[in-house]
Amino acid sequence: MYKVMALDIGTKRIGIALSDYLLMLANGHSYIPRDNNSIEQIIKIAKENNVKKIVAGVPYNMDGTEGAQAQDCRDFASQITGFEIIFEDERLTSDTAEENLRSRKIDFRKDKGLVDIESARIILEQYLNR
Repeated sequence: MYKVMALDIGTKRIGIALSDYLLMLANGHSYIPRDNNSIEQIIKIAKENNVKKIVAGVPYNMDGTEGAQAQDCRDFASQITGFEIIFEDERLTSDTAEENLRSRKIDFRKDKGLVDIESARIILEQYLNR
């Protein structure tokens, strides 16, 4: 049995979500700063949680094309070794994440990392639902 991890890869932070062992539930886990240690931290969290697959969100343009941010996410995720990497369309996840947090009366304005965690959870949920 294993878990699936999802990443919301931003320029400042990376949101992380993990599935359960039944691959039915997507749970927010944490966020980390995007820096020189990010890959190492992601691999550490993945190994600690028996992850086999990592779903990386790719921010496609609304017309379905890929821009510079999408390529940046692909380039970043390609540096993560030892796991199957899957790319998932993450269009509008940040907006949905903010809406979800607002509906739960969570003030994310002081901690934008909460949006990154929720975005990663949404990316993972999309993947698991397919």
